[in-house]
Amino acid sequence: MVPRVLVLRSAGSNCDEETGFAFEMVGGRADLVHINSVLRKKVRPEDYHILAVPGGFCYGDDISAGKILANELRYQLAETLLDFHRQGKLIIGICNGFQVLVKAGLLPSVDFQAPQQVTLTINNSRKYEDRWVYLSVDRSKCVFTKDMPDVIELPVAHTEGKFVAKDIGVLNALELNSQIVFQYTRPDGAKVAYPWNPNGSMNHIAGICDPSGRVLGLMPHPERHIDPTHHPRWTRRGLAEEGDGVAVFRNAVQYFLERKN
Repeated sequence: MVPRVLVLRSAGSNCDEETGFAFEMVGGRADLVHINSVLRKKVRPEDYHILAVPGGFCYGDDISAGKILANELRYQLAETLLDFHRQGKLIIGICNGFQVLVKAGLLPSVDFQAPQQVTLTINNSRKYEDRWVYLSVDRSKCVFTKDMPDVIELPVAHTEGKFVAKDIGVLNALELNSQIVFQYTRPDGAKVAYPWNPNGSMNHIAGICDPSGRVLGLMPHPERHIDPTHHPRWTRRGLAEEGDGVAVFRNAVQYFLERKN
């Protein structure tokens, strides 16, 4: 059995091919599918094991980042996505995809009726941030981060990446439920400030999962660090076996291979 991945595209998606390639290099089979094909029922999400919403600027990020695609998911595909989640399948949103998931009602929990609890808003710097960051991998329940090292490096590229919660109660619940997956950090573990935290996110949050651990959203781009030569300092630090982002995709594919066995 080869786990199938639906990489959901729209006008403005620009990391879809990289995301599909990352899944295929670890044994998955990825299809790049435009949202219109799903809405017109030409493609059925139920035929897939993993749903991936990639980075980019879907619909030009008109209104706000990810909002239009999020509304399509929330108001036209809610039942389909609820069934997808109930069947034990996986969902990942990367950068623009993370923005989509929180605005659609798929994070911090899969609930299309609840008011929005968190969002990704404009960076404290008020500008587009394109840089490499250090991330601490928290001991969460997230399926995608199984056996990952404590600290990894991935690139970020966003203008609206600041993670904000509705109130302190939401932040506390995320921590209590082990839903905080990635946090911006420094290699020496010192207090994080700009540019180590590139956007000013509350609690330095770079990624969260839902209570089941099967829905992940993160602002950094794992698909942009799958080969060790993707890292800008690879010649100085030595050639690693693989890029830090590979594990995210391998864990997702292995999740279904292990269930079958």
